[in-house]
Amino acid sequence: MENLRGILFMVLAMGGFAIEDLFIKLLSTHVPVSEILIFLGFGGTIIFLIVARATQAPVLQRELLTRPVIIRTICELFGTLFFVSAIALTPLSSAASILQATPLVVTIGAAVFLGEKVGYRRWTAVLIGFVGVLLILHPGLDNFMPASLLAVIAVLFLAARDLATRTMRVELSTVTISIYGFFASGVAGIIAIPFYPAMVIPTSIEIIYLFAASFVGVFAYYSIVRATRDGDMSVISPFRYSRIVFAMFLSITILSERPDSLTFIGAGIIVASGIYTFIREARLQKIQ
Repeated sequence: MENLRGILFMVLAMGGFAIEDLFIKLLSTHVPVSEILIFLGFGGTIIFLIVARATQAPVLQRELLTRPVIIRTICELFGTLFFVSAIALTPLSSAASILQATPLVVTIGAAVFLGEKVGYRRWTAVLIGFVGVLLILHPGLDNFMPASLLAVIAVLFLAARDLATRTMRVELSTVTISIYGFFASGVAGIIAIPFYPAMVIPTSIEIIYLFAASFVGVFAYYSIVRATRDGDMSVISPFRYSRIVFAMFLSITILSERPDSLTFIGAGIIVASGIYTFIREARLQKIQ
């Protein structure tokens, strides 16, 4: 029953993140990325500060100054900055597909930096997954978009964030982690100010989008934390890829995007490689 609940929350989280990405894409046609990040980041921070006050969760802890937590926060900052920039400058379907390569990069990082053993089967899955990324990027072809590399850079930072999380040896409350995760996004917006046009006064519909994105993002963040706490990681992790289904559906139906065959094939390869990697890790854990 716990795993079923974990799967449900994981799918809800991925749907929530896809909807948040949609709002960001809609906003980016007029509102600069820096302004979007500032509003969503500090807006989410305020929401979780209210939650912390209501639940008496600690906001300041000495453990926040440990190296893994600091690295995690910095990587969250730049990962969010580059991914939101990718959403604004490239098709949502493309950026969302490339993001799915994050678990594959985590596998490489765990082997290189954490000394985890990775067999040839998982290395093969990782390499095949990166072939999928290349298909989505279309390097060397006329429709290659250099801005798509922003999503690749985001994947590197988000994978580093996940690796830092693995090395954390301190117990921090979910609310506390969420506060600083959203705060990092707000700081990312401030850093981005020189690289984007001047801030604007949002229209009434854009204000609605901003508030909707904030609350959906908080809901998705809460849901993914519940998912990881309620279910076994080996069971719920493959359902992370439901995000690409939601993203594809929204980008086609709402944004009228038309991903080409290479994007669909690349996305399928990444998802298949990631799911195989999760299944293989689960089997090895059972053997051990």
